Order: sequence, then C-alpha cells, then structure tokens
Amino acid sequence: MRICFVSRRYWPAVSGMSVYAEKLLEGLVARGHDVVLVSQFRGDPTGSAVYGGGPPPADRVPAGVRAVGLEALGEQRVADGSPADFDADIAAMRATVERLHAEEPFDLLHAQYAWPTGMAVLEASAALGLPSVVSVQGGDGHWVGLCCPAHSLGIRTVLDRAGAVLIGSRTFADEVVEHHGTDPARFDLVGGATDTGAFRPADDAAAGSLPGAGPVTLLFHGRVDRRKGVLDLLHALATLRAEERDVRLLVSGIGPDVTAVADLVAELGLGGAVEQRGYVPYPDAPAVYRDGHVFVSPTQSEGFSNTILEAMAAGLPVVTTRTVGVVDCVRDGENGLLHEVGDVAGLVAALRRLLDEPALGPELARRALTEVRDVWSWPALTARVEAVYERVAGSAPDTSWTGLEPARRPTSAGRGIEPATADADCRFLRTPHLL
Repeated sequence: MRICFVSRRYWPAVSGMSVYAEKLLEGLVARGHDVVLVSQFRGDPTGSAVYGGGPPPADRVPAGVRAVGLEALGEQRVADGSPADFDADIAAMRATVERLHAEEPFDLLHAQYAWPTGMAVLEASAALGLPSVVSVQGGDGHWVGLCCPAHSLGIRTVLDRAGAVLIGSRTFADEVVEHHGTDPARFDLVGGATDTGAFRPADDAAAGSLPGAGPVTLLFHGRVDRRKGVLDLLHALATLRAEERDVRLLVSGIGPDVTAVADLVAELGLGGAVEQRGYVPYPDAPAVYRDGHVFVSPTQSEGFSNTILEAMAAGLPVVTTRTVGVVDCVRDGENGLLHEVGDVAGLVAALRRLLDEPALGPELARRALTEVRDVWSWPALTARVEAVYERVAGSAPDTSWTGLEPARRPTSAGRGIEPATADADCRFLRTPHLL
C-alpha cells in the first residue's frame, strides 16, 4: 500500500508526536508499505525555540520513507505580530499532497493530528477520491474546537467525515465525545507504544529500587510545559526539601515554559536541587531515564503518554495524575501511583510513599515492566494501525460536507470569512505553537 502520512510535527521537534511518527513509519516500511512523510515545521525563532525547527533531518527519517518538509508559513505570521493563518497552511498541505499524488498515486492518506493536518487530508481525500485516516493525539482533542466557532466546525467535520479516526485511549475518546458530540463508534482505539528494546533497565532485577545512600533523583522528561505539571512538581520538591528529604529533580526537555521553570526554581530557592538539562536528542533519551530513580508526570491530560510508557520500560516507578490518557495504562497501587490533577499535596504524599516504603518502588516497576513489554510495544501498535488501513483501503471518501454553502464550509478554499477576523479571540491564532 502507498501511504501519504501528513504530520503536524516531526524531528527535530521534541515531541511525542515525533516519536510516534518515526516508529510507526519504520514499522509500516518493515511490513512492506511505501510511505511518504509530509511534515509541517517551524522555521521562525519562536517556533524553533519551543519545539525545534527545520525540516525532517535525513538521519531521523526511517530508511525507505521519502520525507517532504513544509514550513508553516501561515502559522509563522505570529512572528510579525499577526494572527496565525491556519487556512493558508491547510491549503499548502493539500496542494503538496495533490502534487505528490500526481507524481505517483497514493492508496491512502493518514493525518497525524486532527487540526490543521486532519483538515488538509480531508480536503485532499475529497479531491482525489482516496480514503483518509486521522490520528487524534493531544491538543487537537483536548482543546481545538473549544477555542472558537470556526475551529469547532472544522474539527467536528474532520471527526465526523474522515474514513477512520484513531485515538489512543477510551478516556481520551470520551473527552472528545463530550466536547464535540462525536459518535463514539467513530473511534478506533489503538493505544500507545514504546521501544522496549531501547528503553530498558540496566538490570531487570533492580528495577524500581531507590539508592540506599545519596539523593533520590526525580525525573521529569518531555515537553517542558505547565500543562504537563512541571510547575506543580517544583512546588512538591520544595515541600520535600523543607522536610529535609534528600531529593533532587532532573528536568529534561524543551518547551514553552523553560523560562518559567527557571524563574520558579529561583523563587523557591531550589537552584542546588534542580538540573535543567534542555534539549535531549531522542537516541539519548534512554540514558536520561537511567539518570533518574522515579519518573514524575503531573500532567493535566494526555492522548496517550509516550514518556510514561518509556519510563515503565526503563524500569522506573511512575508517579502521575488520575486523568485522561493516563488511567488507561497506569493503575494506582498496581503499576504506578496516581494523584489528582493540580493536587500538589497529593503528589507530595505519593512521593513520600515511595521514599518511605522501600519495597513499593520495585513492586510497581516490575509489574509495569512486564505489562509494557507484553502490551505496549511498537510491533503491536503498528499491526493495529495496519488493520485499520486494510479496512478502509479502496473505500470512497465521504464528500457530503463539501456541498455546504461557503460560509459553513470548514475548508481553506473559501469559507467566505477571513479567519483572522472571524476568530479574533481564538488563543491558537496568537500562540499556535501550543497546538
């Protein structure tokens, strides 16, 4: 099967989406598929600082995959003080897909992220008569459509009209249904995955053990974003340090709140107890987990957390939140510890348990390690995605939405209104990198 995979972002962007895309495409090629990657990227200083910028680097594109980088020029209008123009980027993605199809026809189009890439793929699908698959993976499900009426109409059209909609967990699907009224039957639950060969404990028998002497290192690895709970974690660390607990924190990654973390570290007097490591290339990520003793992710919500699965595979006990996309793989007291979103006291209590009960960390870590190897590996996920491809292959796309009058048509080609005017209060037009 010849597949065009249109990604919201790819390496060098530091993101779970980049990991997902690379590993899925690698698996699809191994199964005999011909894959072309079309990836948006930021080329402006702000976008590059937050997520990494530039087209897909050749050394991170799986062998056998053709990569086409597409700079998000409409989104980058914010660098000049103008609102982002997602419609311009959607039009550019659609035109690119159509050009590539004219060179050598595709059998199927797959969008990673429902907005704006999902809209571009839906348009191209209708124009070319090809089946479409859309993966809902994060902010597209949590926030897009709650921001303004225009984006609400757009994402509901994608969710309702794509040939198949993939999503990582039942709780995430339930959240999207609540937001947009989507038919629950529209979703294929495919779960998440991690590379259990690269992410593994130095010694399975010692998984989850804390040091008998010296500091315990808490690890936060991933996007440095307050929505991931990193600021809550700093407050929890301050409480534990005030109790004279020998704990420190390693913050690994980049994101929109790197400066906010540094400011709060200074404010709380944690300078000697916090290391901000910054950007970590993905091949070096397994070594980062080996530098920690406990993985902490006080996230507000997830589609399905790659970093939690990586931590499980690396043999670290996991402390995280009782929230969407997390409770589908972490069960409190069985393979991790859970607390409520935003509950710093609850986070502190969970960390105290691990520090005070030496047998608890190994017990949680061993269960998690067995589960991630059995259930959450990349070959298993790739097989689930391929089964969806086989189901929709050769089917005609739903084009009924294209007959709507222009003012109600959520496409880049003539909505009848200018997005910057119609969506003046949409927060994503001011800060599109948050998508």
